[in-house]
Amino acid sequence: MDYRNLPPLSRLRPFEAAARHENFTDAAAELGLTQTAVSKQIAALELDLGVALFVRRNRAVFLTEEGRSFGQVVSGALAEIAAEAMRLRGGRQPGGLVLLCQHCEAFYWLMPRLSRFHEQHPGLELRVVSTIAPLTEAQEPFDVALQTSGRASGSARLAFTASDEVFPVAAPDYIPEGDLPLSADQFSRYTLLIHRVIPQEWMEWRDWFAAIGHHGPTDGRTIRFDSFPLVLQAAVSGQGIALGWARTVEGMLAEGKLVRVCTESVPRPTDISVYRGPRRGAQAETEALISWLRDELDVS
Repeated sequence: MDYRNLPPLSRLRPFEAAARHENFTDAAAELGLTQTAVSKQIAALELDLGVALFVRRNRAVFLTEEGRSFGQVVSGALAEIAAEAMRLRGGRQPGGLVLLCQHCEAFYWLMPRLSRFHEQHPGLELRVVSTIAPLTEAQEPFDVALQTSGRASGSARLAFTASDEVFPVAAPDYIPEGDLPLSADQFSRYTLLIHRVIPQEWMEWRDWFAAIGHHGPTDGRTIRFDSFPLVLQAAVSGQGIALGWARTVEGMLAEGKLVRVCTESVPRPTDISVYRGPRRGAQAETEALISWLRDELDVS
């Protein structure tokens, strides 16, 4: 190996943390450094490599294509070094695969299917970690992750995307049967349940109405929540109409807890993203999990 091609190793850890978080300030907090120190290390690394690893824009940073690719390599290498160092010290990583899954998908979509995974792979241990945070804020290394497309993913490697669709749902007795299916103009008669978060990383009512070519109600009643499971529970208990993602609400529709309230639906061809994580050493098992997720999400 020609070690002269290696960049100064002291710059790789700040870069890996910044790439994983896609944020210099969060990387600095993790490493116990100042944001300026991290920024200088990365600028020096970019100068050494001769490419921009990040785009700086309005106090935010975004990985370039070269930065994302290099981040995946560096993250994987450092993860292997850390795992081997742990082994030499007499410790060991928890066994099995780690699947990091967005909380709603973990609870409503993944859990009812997990028995099928264990039936197909009886000798494979799987640990599911649910989260409401994006991948850039993951608290531990993972093998595979599933989250809504468009959320921050840092240097995680995209395995594939899957489709979904969004349509309004409510409890069966919330809307008089004679009003079903609702027209877009009729929504103003009912309470709309809103999932409002900052940043707004999910489709909300204004986006949905725009997608079906309607301006939406301007004076209807609304109730706001900061948690999508709370939105769904409010819908089930008859408090209003919620936007439902097909894969998330399919079980509640099948059980009769919710019904679709109109014929309109907004397709989302790449709404779900599955990623490979930085953990190493179980590639065959990781590929088995990704293949199973691909089948369950019906991705050809």
